[in-house]
Amino acid sequence: MSFRFKPADVFETRHNAPDLASQQAMLQAVGAADLAQLIAETVPAAIRLPQGLALPPALTERQFLKRFKQIAGQNKVYKSYIGLGYHDTTLPPVIQRNILENPGWYTAYTPYQAEIAQGRLEALINYQTMVIDLTGLPIANASLLDEATAAAEALHMLHAQTKKKNATKFFVSEQVLPQTIDVLRTRATPLGIELVIGDHRTADLSDEAFFGVMVQYPGANGTIFDYKEFIAQAQTNNLFVVMAADLLALTLLTSPGELGADVCVGSSQRFGVPMGFGGPHAGFFSCKDQFKRVIPGRIIGQSVDAAGNKAYRMALQTREQHIRREKATSNICTAQVLLSVLAGMFAVYHGPKGIRQFAVNTHLFAQILEAELKALGVEQLNSHYFDTLSLRLESHEMQQALKKEAEAAGINFRYYEDTLVGISLHQNVEFDDVRDIVDIFAKVLGKEVATTAAPTIDAELTLTWPESLQRTSEYLTHPVFNTHHAEHEMLRYMKQLENKDLSLAHSMIPLGSCTMKLNATAEMIPVTWPEIGQLHPFAPADQTLGYQQIFRDLQAWLCEVTGFAAISLQPNSGANGEYAGLLAIRGYHLGRGDSHRTVALIPASAHGTNPASAVMAGMQVVVVKSTDEGNVDMDDLRAKIAQHADRLSCLMVTYPSTHGVYEETIIEICELIHQAGGRVYMDGANMNAQVGLTSPASIGADVCHLNLHKTFCIPHGGGGPGVGPIGVVEDLIPYLPGHVVVPVEGRNSGAVSAAPYGSASILPISYAYISMMGGDGITRATEIAILNANYIKARLEAHYPVLYTGAHGRCAHEMILDCRHFKKAGIEVEDIAKRLMDYGFHAPTVSFPVAGTLMIEPTESESKEELDRFCDAMIAIRKEITEVEEGRADAKENVLKHAPHTAAIVLTQEWTRPYSREQAVYPLPYVRNAKFWPTVSRIDSAYGDRNLICSCTPLEEYVDEPEHLVSTDKGPSY
Repeated sequence: MSFRFKPADVFETRHNAPDLASQQAMLQAVGAADLAQLIAETVPAAIRLPQGLALPPALTERQFLKRFKQIAGQNKVYKSYIGLGYHDTTLPPVIQRNILENPGWYTAYTPYQAEIAQGRLEALINYQTMVIDLTGLPIANASLLDEATAAAEALHMLHAQTKKKNATKFFVSEQVLPQTIDVLRTRATPLGIELVIGDHRTADLSDEAFFGVMVQYPGANGTIFDYKEFIAQAQTNNLFVVMAADLLALTLLTSPGELGADVCVGSSQRFGVPMGFGGPHAGFFSCKDQFKRVIPGRIIGQSVDAAGNKAYRMALQTREQHIRREKATSNICTAQVLLSVLAGMFAVYHGPKGIRQFAVNTHLFAQILEAELKALGVEQLNSHYFDTLSLRLESHEMQQALKKEAEAAGINFRYYEDTLVGISLHQNVEFDDVRDIVDIFAKVLGKEVATTAAPTIDAELTLTWPESLQRTSEYLTHPVFNTHHAEHEMLRYMKQLENKDLSLAHSMIPLGSCTMKLNATAEMIPVTWPEIGQLHPFAPADQTLGYQQIFRDLQAWLCEVTGFAAISLQPNSGANGEYAGLLAIRGYHLGRGDSHRTVALIPASAHGTNPASAVMAGMQVVVVKSTDEGNVDMDDLRAKIAQHADRLSCLMVTYPSTHGVYEETIIEICELIHQAGGRVYMDGANMNAQVGLTSPASIGADVCHLNLHKTFCIPHGGGGPGVGPIGVVEDLIPYLPGHVVVPVEGRNSGAVSAAPYGSASILPISYAYISMMGGDGITRATEIAILNANYIKARLEAHYPVLYTGAHGRCAHEMILDCRHFKKAGIEVEDIAKRLMDYGFHAPTVSFPVAGTLMIEPTESESKEELDRFCDAMIAIRKEITEVEEGRADAKENVLKHAPHTAAIVLTQEWTRPYSREQAVYPLPYVRNAKFWPTVSRIDSAYGDRNLICSCTPLEEYVDEPEHLVSTDKGPSY
């Protein structure tokens, strides 16, 4: 007997689930002799790549982790006192292990199907309550991308809401964080808004052109300002007031709401979320009640289910963002759910007393440090501060000597252009840290430290800022923040919530256009390494060599995959990537003097974020029709190009199309746009159907954003984090995002995210995926995704019409099932979505891009066995619909209309429904083996929309008098 060497742990076979035998069986089902034939009949020959991807050979999991440890080891983990919105913190291990490192939390999808997402929704309600309580404002969303983009969203919202005619000026205090001002400039310019940067203490707000103001609390240099008079002046002039605030400081400071602010924004990073070289972190946004219909992002609200029980769901305002298109108040289609859950759980675990103690300790150490440095003769400039000292040295030479000495000791301070030094303390500081800082100053100054000034554990804190700014109001009073402080209790609470949610740990999530694929454990492991998580985004470059190698490699690999000349990793969501890509096109036209080119052509089938992003980029949206086959209507495209030729800026197109088809005319489409002087923006939502087979550049696109959280395996995390880098052709490189704090050579454009590399700490996930798959592996991933989709199509098309197919009857990586004809029997597509929960599945994408349809995408990570299980469920549901159609089941009292069925419903003593309990909850044999029980019945969204409750306040405290908030006509959901 003889054997040959062959690697036994090839990662590709773990990611691409169907083995060769399964592939052959599926190919037979779809009528293709082999995978090559299927791909040839699916992907147009004209756009196929002539050769394979030139990527490094695939590594095993063991090889990758060993190599990546060496790369990450080039990063130097110094103690950071840089501040500027990023602080060292500690995520409690019980939360790290059971949420951040738990696939039950990080593989879940956005909670559009609320009945199987109650755990996440409750966690987000906790987060919203935390923000509401600390900021003192009555409405909060469930997070935004970061502090800077939250501020930009406030700018956009308030500009749209002002009643002052021709008001185009927005005052921003010079004490607002520099990266926030950078992003505000980026967002303001295309909208024709003028930012006025200055000292709020001397600002004249009487100019009628002003519509709002923004201040930082405490300021960027650490000063706590009393904004009462400034806010009063703003309100006298009918101006909106935005305050960017530090959540930890707000445990000791009077809340923005009590000071009169209209909006409060900021970051929840220091509530246990690692700095991660800039992200991901959950930005927060709270506001007065009058903005509840226009607040950007998602609001989680409380409603009731069919049995009258309390239940959570996303409020109508959230769902409307996807159907308002160019009239949306925001292009945000993602949040930082996983990160906001972490921050909210941090508050749950520590409670109001614990969080306040973190703030007390931080401020106490700042006071002690100030006293000791003053004893050395160092001048401290901030009269009132929370955690940040602003220190003046005698000379620039002394500042540089201090920098050299501090870095030699593994410590980073903030250094200003003059002789100033900033030191921002944090909740992890201990007495020894203060002593180390003082010793560094003493050494540079050539002085001895007075031993009598040494801090002791008996030190007491006295707040030195004005009494009117000392917080007296309560916060985090709800029982959830005052119950789970023992680890056992916290563990059980998190597990209780986790058990309410369906994730990829339970079954496939077949959402079209969302790509819920494997998030491999080996890819996730480096995220929590200190070399990745504990770096400040503004740390000196010589301390971040590991990150720089990660960025270089990943950019080079993504350029190879897309065919583009350069990649920017800064955009921290797909929607933000869309915006950055459009800004690059806008910058190109302006650079050529073509300021009149402002028309964006967008197909009718486009994602709702596309037109919203175009409007944010200062463009006018013109819709291009679709044909009955779901393709771009070429006649209408030519007509629109001719009509707007002199003003044409770009075309936004998704490829393969949102209808799940590789359009044969895509090259011609791009050529027509280029001939008219426009550029082509390709939405990368379906890039996972291009990788290795074709590419945006080869098709003719000029810019494309990549959803790393879809195509390249960063997990959805229940609705975020996301990463949306953009690739561009050569002449668009100068217009990629820059950054005011960490400049990028050759780029003068403003930032689109707070951190220079966006959500840097999760880029290792995509780095790992490409490293372990290699060029051949990620190409086969695309091929298997297409095979899996066509296999589902083959099994289901006899039961559900498939709406669109390509020239040879093939779908791409996803397909649309037409369910509109079921309405004749009274069955809505929503009924199918809810009934799937009883079978243990999340619904496909509902009513997008066509109302009354289901869009299915299986991904390459699902085995034939799992695909069959899903198909069996869909076929069984079709039989249940047939029973209604034929009158064998009641039109209203049937398993679809009452779905989903909870344990409480079927365990009731009196069962009066015309179908059996067994049919309700065990419709197929496999369900018995792994039953997932929804914890609530079908939710009444209309009730929740009329009675908006977005915090933990018990329902019984509200008078049951419906407020006429919105129409109950929800329209198509996404």
